[in-house]
Amino acid sequence: MTPARVLITGASGLIGSALVPALEAGGATVLRLGRGAGPEPSRLVWSPEAGEIPRARLEGLEAVVHLAGESIAGGRWSAARKARLLDSRVRGTRLLAETLASLERPPGVLISASATGFYGDRGGEVLDEASPPGNGFLAGLARAWEESTTAAAARGIRVVRLRIAPVLAPRGGMLERLRIPFGLGIGGALGSGRQWMSWIALDDLVAAILHLLGRAVVSGAVNAAAPGAVSNLEFTRVLGLVLGRPAFMRVPAVVLRLALGELADEALLASTRAEPKRLLESGFGFRYPALEPALRHVLARGGH
Repeated sequence: MTPARVLITGASGLIGSALVPALEAGGATVLRLGRGAGPEPSRLVWSPEAGEIPRARLEGLEAVVHLAGESIAGGRWSAARKARLLDSRVRGTRLLAETLASLERPPGVLISASATGFYGDRGGEVLDEASPPGNGFLAGLARAWEESTTAAAARGIRVVRLRIAPVLAPRGGMLERLRIPFGLGIGGALGSGRQWMSWIALDDLVAAILHLLGRAVVSGAVNAAAPGAVSNLEFTRVLGLVLGRPAFMRVPAVVLRLALGELADEALLASTRAEPKRLLESGFGFRYPALEPALRHVLARGGH
């Protein structure tokens, strides 16, 4: 059952812009917590940097879905940018969790975004929610992000830490960046191509969030990743097939490292094979568990 009153952060982002209409279609009243003011009464303004949040407006919520955070893939990771990435997640999540914990009528559930980057570069190891965190900046970022929800969990709010794999969407996200080289006929594997890639179709991610909002027994870490993880070589082969474009070019790891530095090693060359064990155990059914049907669905919606 869809909660009656839901707060969303990051409502205008890739995931939020698909989740909001799905919630509203289910009859929910959706409040949007963001940085900019708007004319709608459902638009609430906060400033994590200043510690400002409209606490009184959050009383009586049934659920909160926290998706806000600066994009990981916006360019090289300078020391300053890494600090912003960490701050945008940890400070905002901590402010939200502590505020929810202080309410007289706190929500029953907080779904807080995290990422499969929590596991780091793990080769072919199958990673479920009981797997330990990995090493590196992204793993540390995800771990700190998740730990920032502690106050809400201590208050008795059911907290779901949603470890989201790279999202396949009609516009934006990973596919938006890949379509340019494939369109030019220069698409292909990154580095060796042997690294495992976890992924999830946007429709399945939205459905998973709706599913988890209604599953009162599920809390803690949940992998939001399709069960059909593939190698980077297989991903690019299937993407080329769906797009009708060649996929024989390879981008050497050294070129990626020269262009993107640490971001290349942790986001493009790292191997992460996340398994959605807890989602499946909770009764969730993926509409797009295999890559080719997922890409055909997503790209048909986005046009190509």
